[in-house]
Amino acid sequence: MIDKLEMFLAVAKEGHFGRAARTLGITQPSLSAGIKQLEESLGVLLIFRGSRYGGLTPEGQSALVWARRIVGDARQLKDEMRATRHGLSGRLRIAVVPTALTWAARLAARYGEAHPNVGFTILSRSSVQILQMIEDLQVDAGISYLDNEPLGKVSAVPLYDESYALVAPRDHPLAGQASVAWSALDGQRLCLLTPDMQNRRIINRRLTDAGVSPLAMVESNSTVVLVSQVLAGGWLTILPQDIAGFLTQGKPLSLMPMEGEGPGHAVGLIAPWREPHTPVLEALLTEARRMVR
Repeated sequence: MIDKLEMFLAVAKEGHFGRAARTLGITQPSLSAGIKQLEESLGVLLIFRGSRYGGLTPEGQSALVWARRIVGDARQLKDEMRATRHGLSGRLRIAVVPTALTWAARLAARYGEAHPNVGFTILSRSSVQILQMIEDLQVDAGISYLDNEPLGKVSAVPLYDESYALVAPRDHPLAGQASVAWSALDGQRLCLLTPDMQNRRIINRRLTDAGVSPLAMVESNSTVVLVSQVLAGGWLTILPQDIAGFLTQGKPLSLMPMEGEGPGHAVGLIAPWREPHTPVLEALLTEARRMVR
């Protein structure tokens, strides 16, 4: 039954039988047969389909909630039994907002010292994607904003409060100042994260509040691209101070704090709400709390 539920979850996520089959590493006929067997076992039609995928039936929508819960519980059972026999092992999948990737690396390094048999897959994603990936069981945890937009029911460990810095070439008129007012960015050539990123929405609000139109002629979902654009000359970008300091280290760039910083938005580790968590995930939450202390 569990393997059939895994098939159902894959089809619901991909919205396409062919892509779901490739994700699972099986043939499309095998996938279709598995879904049909699941429907026969439950006595309901789960997916509308003719020549192509037609979406979930009302019964399929209800079954999706149960499937996520059952598959999640089955994975937790396997993890707990493996931990009982061999100690913590396996792989943790974490989706992270781009501005928090340095924190993800630190957390993985500290965790790896204590539990060397656990591997990590760290993915850079938007805050909206992170929540969806956690819900779809695609990742085990995320690092994202905690207090700026709704999270739903998750376990959370606050890691830090975000503060912002301007990154500029050393020969730029704003370079070398003790701090820079948001209003001073009016008319400047800005490169910023794409609008789907929560950090960009925060920056937009700060600029708008200062009377500056939040227009960026260059946008990217990569902080590396933004700093590279500044290195190319004449451009400015605004990033959280931690990632900005890491990316500008050893480069001919100036880093200036932004003025008028109130309490920054909290960023933290989030995980599906589940009691108890798997041993591997509980150890990750514990390590995050130790980092903060």
